[in-house]
Amino acid sequence: MKVIEHLNKAKGKTLFSVEILPPLKGKSIQSIYDILDPIMNFKPSFVDVTYHREEYVYKKHSNGLLEKISMRKRPGTVGHLCSDHQSYKVDNMPHYFRVGGFSREETENALIDLSFLGIDNVLLLRGDAIKSESVFEPDPFGHKFALDLVMQVVNMNHGIYLDEELKDVASSNFCIGVAGYPEKHFEAPNSPYL
Repeated sequence: MKVIEHLNKAKGKTLFSVEILPPLKGKSIQSIYDILDPIMNFKPSFVDVTYHREEYVYKKHSNGLLEKISMRKRPGTVGHLCSDHQSYKVDNMPHYFRVGGFSREETENALIDLSFLGIDNVLLLRGDAIKSESVFEPDPFGHKFALDLVMQVVNMNHGIYLDEELKDVASSNFCIGVAGYPEKHFEAPNSPYL
């Protein structure tokens, strides 16, 4: 069920949802189940599963040279979504799509995967700079702003894919959530924080 359907069905009553981090690399998903099992007694409407961008670390080699290595500390968002859905029969919303770290093509492919898995909801946001960046840098083949990401999903919901030559395409049917600042974003050109 889509988040908007949960909201409409609630008719003004308070809804309860949970945001979960995937386990650290090398850890079992059982560590998440140990946390979710008692929470599921409260019957949350949906579970929001986060996604963490890569980080860069520098590995020093014996010859003294440094190698920049991309590393993700919490992989497994999609697997987590599937596991939660199967184990708890709860709706999911991946907190997955960020402008940073994804090309447009990677975004489209990930959305196709989620659609095939029956995931109806996506939370779209720009994301923050990674720890090694002083300012946010979008993927060179990705979107610069969250609005562009939203438009890509809206286009897919209307059957418009990046490859305009595709014929007889299926439209996606995502319920789109966005993350925003209630006040002006601190990086906005006329922000008082600059």
